[in-house]
Order: sequence, then structure tokens, then C-alpha cells
Amino acid sequence: MLQVGFLGAGKSTHRYQGPFIAKLTDKFHIKTIWARNLSHVKWDQIPGAVYTENIDDVLQDPDIDLVVISLPVLHYEYTKKTLLAGKNVVCEKPFTESRAQAEELFDLAKEKGLLCMCIQNRRFDSDFLTAQAVIESGRLGDIYEVEMHYDYYRKDVVDAGKFDPFGSFLYQHACHTLDQAISYFGIPHDYHAEVKQLLGSGRMNDYFDIDLYYDAPLKVNVSSSYMRIKPRPKITVYGTKGMFVKTTEDRQEYDLKRFYMPTPDHPDFGLDRERDYGTAYYYNEHDEYVEDLIKTVNGDYSRYYEAVYDSIVSGAAPLVKPEETLKQLEILETGIKQCQ
Repeated sequence: MLQVGFLGAGKSTHRYQGPFIAKLTDKFHIKTIWARNLSHVKWDQIPGAVYTENIDDVLQDPDIDLVVISLPVLHYEYTKKTLLAGKNVVCEKPFTESRAQAEELFDLAKEKGLLCMCIQNRRFDSDFLTAQAVIESGRLGDIYEVEMHYDYYRKDVVDAGKFDPFGSFLYQHACHTLDQAISYFGIPHDYHAEVKQLLGSGRMNDYFDIDLYYDAPLKVNVSSSYMRIKPRPKITVYGTKGMFVKTTEDRQEYDLKRFYMPTPDHPDFGLDRERDYGTAYYYNEHDEYVEDLIKTVNGDYSRYYEAVYDSIVSGAAPLVKPEETLKQLEILETGIKQCQ
């Protein structure tokens, strides 16, 4: 049983991380949660956890094995502080502001024999897992193009937002789909990033289009916008025999936002309805045109923490490899330079 401490007591802790750690009752216990000012915490407290305004109650507690950094900013600073305190650490995305910062943290973790990893739980999104299953079934033939989108219509957010690289749409959202692409297809041998501020300079960037190039003919496109009133399909896969389209995204976040949590009394948490299933369009081995409704593979963000447990307890290789995070940050750094 690993004892867990949190730095940060906001939405990430109580909605996106804590419930999935608490689900693994045989592996983790959430012991301590730190916030600068507990009066600002608006969430129901996690049962059994101690809330504190003294960060040393987390970093200097010899019983705590893992620290989860769930702060919106200062990821580099607090990850370094945690590693220097001798704790294994996982940190919310985006991991750091630069590749150089991440390299320093990974080197420090290696020197101290600690786990240091970016939280990339969206590797376990149902739409992404379903696309993988369809690809691996072979029904689409050889894959030559993949499109991954993460669209919104939030003009009010863009109107109010000022340019901030780390808080930008690129850093905050491309990190999800870039990690998915890199985790499954590998590190690209080349890439091209186009990043825009559709409402003008000085605003938060609200559009990105990133092409990742692999051995011919495969290209993976990661593109999203805050200005699309109707989102594009979440993921589309093109192959030499057909294509697969999944229009809707993983349902876990939908349920979490409605406080429908991954608990035993909610067995349908995060599960797609049939109307949300994707469709494969292809020619079968008899050269017959087929349209198959593909049942969604269940997503489960707790699988990220199962991997964290295996790395700390059994010495398994980290789920999110340092080189994957470094390449992602390189792409983000390259892209954001187009904005001001």
C-alpha cells in the first residue's frame, strides 16, 4: 500500500486524480493534501485524508511514497522541490514550460532513483483505445493517416484571455492528443506546427494544427480550435481498405463534471451509449463493402495509476517515458513561438 500526498487541492485533485487513486483500494491510500489556503478549497474533502497548509506535512513525511502535483502552475518548481525531498512524483500536464526544464527534472530523478512522470491519463480515453483496437484488427489495412481533434467553441474565454504560453490552448490541450499520438505511433521523425491567434495578437492562442510524420506513408494530424461551434470527429483513421470514425469523445470527463464518480454504485461510469459508438467503413476479404458499428472499448483513468504503482513497487518501466514527454514539449515550444 503506497501512501499518497497531493500538492494542490482544486479540481484536478478532487475530480481528475483523487477518485481514480481512491478506486485502487489495494494499492493506494491518500494521506495528506496540501493547499496554500484551505479556505479557498470548494470541494468535498476526500474521506480519510488530512488537509494542511504546511507543505512539509507532505514533503517531509517519511510515510508518503508518492506526491501528485495537481497545481495549475509552477510545475517545474514543485516537481524539483518534491524530488529533492526524496519523493516519487507525478505531475499534471503540461509537465513543464520547456524541454530544458523537463530534462533537468528527469536527470535529477534518475540520480535519486525516483519515479518522475507526467500525468497522461488520457492514454486511457475510450475513443483512443477503440481506435487502437480497430487498427489492430486489420480491417482497415495499412494505416496512412490519422486525424485527432479536441474542438470547443469558447469565444468568451478567448476574448478574456491574454497571451500566456504555459496557459495557452496549445500547451493545455495539445499535450493530450500529442501524447496519445506519440504513445501509440512512436516519436515522429519530423513535424510541422501551425499555431494561430484567430482573434488577434495578444490573445490566448485559439487554434493549432500539428502534423507528425512517420515512415511513409503514415501522417498523424493533431488539430483543435476554441472557435469551432460544432466539433469535428474526435478521431478518424484512414487505411488502404477503409476508415474508422469516432465522433464523440471519452465519457469519463462528462460524468466527472456532473459529479457522477467512478465508485461501485456507478457501474456505468464512463461507458458509451450505443448512439456514441464509432463506425468502421471498409472492404472485407471478399471485396464486399461493410459498415460495422464498433462497440466502444471502456476507458479507465485508474489504469494510469496502476502503471505508477507497478513502476514504484515492481520497478516496471514508466508508462510515460521521458523521451516522449521531451519530444512533446519540444513541439509545444516550437509552436508557441508563432504567437505573441
